Amino acid sequence: MTAIGFLYPGHSAEDDYPRIEMMLAAPDVRLPLVHTDIGTDAHRVDALLEMGSEDRLAAGVEELRLAGAEAVVWACTSASFVFGLDGAHDQVRRLALHAGLPASSTSFAFAHAVRELGARRVAVAATYPSDVAELFHDFLKSAGTEVVSTRGSGIVTAAEVGTWGRAEVLALARAGDHPDAEAVLLPDTALHTAAYLTDLERELGKPVLTANQVTVWEGLRLAERRVRAKGLGVLFGG
Repeated sequence: MTAIGFLYPGHSAEDDYPRIEMMLAAPDVRLPLVHTDIGTDAHRVDALLEMGSEDRLAAGVEELRLAGAEAVVWACTSASFVFGLDGAHDQVRRLALHAGLPASSTSFAFAHAVRELGARRVAVAATYPSDVAELFHDFLKSAGTEVVSTRGSGIVTAAEVGTWGRAEVLALARAGDHPDAEAVLLPDTALHTAAYLTDLERELGKPVLTANQVTVWEGLRLAERRVRAKGLGVLFGG
């Protein structure tokens, strides 16, 4: 049995994780999830820095350890890339020390997944306000990924993002696509996407990476598990 633990801020699209667990072609994989204190629900730099603070993440680690987690992932993009590349590295280093386990975050999951696909140029279709979306652009660039376009949607709260359904998600991806992009990234773990990955890739005709999808993939990578899954996109061999 392989258990990957996730620290998830608040309550928005956490139901993507049991959905993905069911979709994985690996009945021996479990994805236990612990909610962290979101603090102020705002895609705003000061609020995101507090959301991703060491104390907030450390508070959920013991529960994941008791659940048998072999690795832990901070299941949040904005409250990791907002620290910049070096700060995000320090964030996961401290998380690993608290957990005594391999650790990562959704921001690094995107960078690693882009490399896995061999994509040289990507487009970002974000729910965030434009200034926060640009920080993700900067993070990816620092991690060695060329970003050909970045589109923010101006949504301030995770609560609002969590209400979006298939139509809104497809519209976001279409609006954020770029003809030069070899993959499109949707970076918000508050956004439900697990049920729509096949539709997204069919609609755009290219790989699509979404936050909860890459977060699970990153956890499996840390645990050295290669799992295929129909319906979870090219990243999972779909």
